[in-house]
Amino acid sequence: MGKARHNISNWRQYNRALVNRGSLTFWIDEQAIQQWHCHQHHGRRGRGFHYSDSAIETALMLKAFFGLPLRALEGFINSIFQLMDVPLTSPGYSSISKRAQTVNVKYRLPSKGAITHLVIDATGLKVFGEGEWKQRKHGKDKRRIWRKLHLAVDAHTHEVIAAEMSLENVADNEVLPTLLNPLRRRIHKVSGDGAYDTRECHQLLLKKGSKATIPPRKNAGYWEEGHPRNEAVTALKSGDLSEWKRASGYHQRSLAETAMSRYKQLVSPKLSLRKYNGQVGEILAGVKVMNKVIGLGMPVRQPVS
Repeated sequence: MGKARHNISNWRQYNRALVNRGSLTFWIDEQAIQQWHCHQHHGRRGRGFHYSDSAIETALMLKAFFGLPLRALEGFINSIFQLMDVPLTSPGYSSISKRAQTVNVKYRLPSKGAITHLVIDATGLKVFGEGEWKQRKHGKDKRRIWRKLHLAVDAHTHEVIAAEMSLENVADNEVLPTLLNPLRRRIHKVSGDGAYDTRECHQLLLKKGSKATIPPRKNAGYWEEGHPRNEAVTALKSGDLSEWKRASGYHQRSLAETAMSRYKQLVSPKLSLRKYNGQVGEILAGVKVMNKVIGLGMPVRQPVS
């Protein structure tokens, strides 16, 4: 194994951040306690909610981070309040399951101006079904279901700027408008793999004033004269695509794959809720867990001299 090319220069601070990830007071802080109950009616028929969206969101985050089933989650939260001597109770497990379908998870961190480089990618998440060994031995089960998680990640801060969930048969390029259109921040460059090499994706990025660093597919042809994509197609046909990727900064797209790996390590590669809308809430709560953990501190790497 070769030597590391980069050293972590802030190991003391990063080590403390790793320790603080397990602090219960970090996940249930003073703000969450103050906003635990719902003080306004939802405006629809029927009685109002007893627990706020913030309470349901916090419960889903705890579920994601500590890997708890819903019933154990209810007992876990109640025990935390008892230990903290706080006169609050957990939402019931059935309430968490139902409210997960409608809760608005605010996973985005406060805006910090323009984004220099946004990297995008997608990965699959299991919903339910047997494990890999059973599938290999007895074949694919008809009940096996997947969902796709699409992430747009700031290459500089590693924060998730936008996230979406889709069915497994939805193409990555179809989700790009849903990821980027709600954003009101200036994005200088967007990198994605060949799945996003479509006219619609390039047109969207051009409209937003973003430079597209998307490698063309193997059989790609030239578009209209002067189109920015033609430079990459020329590199492909001349055998210089690897050089184009290096010069354009495309390889930073691997940070999106790192974000996918971080999600599956911090949260889980499986979804436990059965309703589609509930799975959306479950996934976005996991994304908020990622952003909250990143806010504690990330390693700063410097090249080895």
